Amino acid sequence: MSNAKTHGRQADSARRRQRVINALSTTIASGEEISVSALARQAGVDRSFLYRHADLLAQVHAAQAQPTKISGGSSVTMASLQVDLVNAQDRANRQASRVRQLEKKLSELMGDHAWRESGLGAPDDIDQMKRRITDLEQQVVDLKETLTERDQELDAARGANRDLISQLNRS
Repeated sequence: MSNAKTHGRQADSARRRQRVINALSTTIASGEEISVSALARQAGVDRSFLYRHADLLAQVHAAQAQPTKISGGSSVTMASLQVDLVNAQDRANRQASRVRQLEKKLSELMGDHAWRESGLGAPDDIDQMKRRITDLEQQVVDLKETLTERDQELDAARGANRDLISQLNRS
């Protein structure tokens, strides 16, 4: 009796294996997405059946890695789709960063424009005014030097006058 049970279980396992292999072939031929859950459902077996049979699971994984034809006729693998997804996410992140940068620049420019239009901002000829300030500062320095020279000349003239007056007073 035990021998009959064993043969019965082996036969049932072989039938289920064959259903999984047939389901895998059908799925590959139809170009549908291959997953353990979908295959188990299509074959009428439990997912754990596939996980208990490493050779069947290896076939499923190999089929998942194989390129599948898409409507345009080009081949696509899961790995290539994942790489495309990562690249698209990176591109989206770079574009979002660029958008933030441009929004900041636009905000600054609009703020400057509003500041000037309100009359509170600095005039447009700031460079001209800075040059004028530099020229005036240089004139102040030159005038101070001239004033210092004249003060020294005046002090010398006063000294000479004092000497002359004191000589006149002695004679």
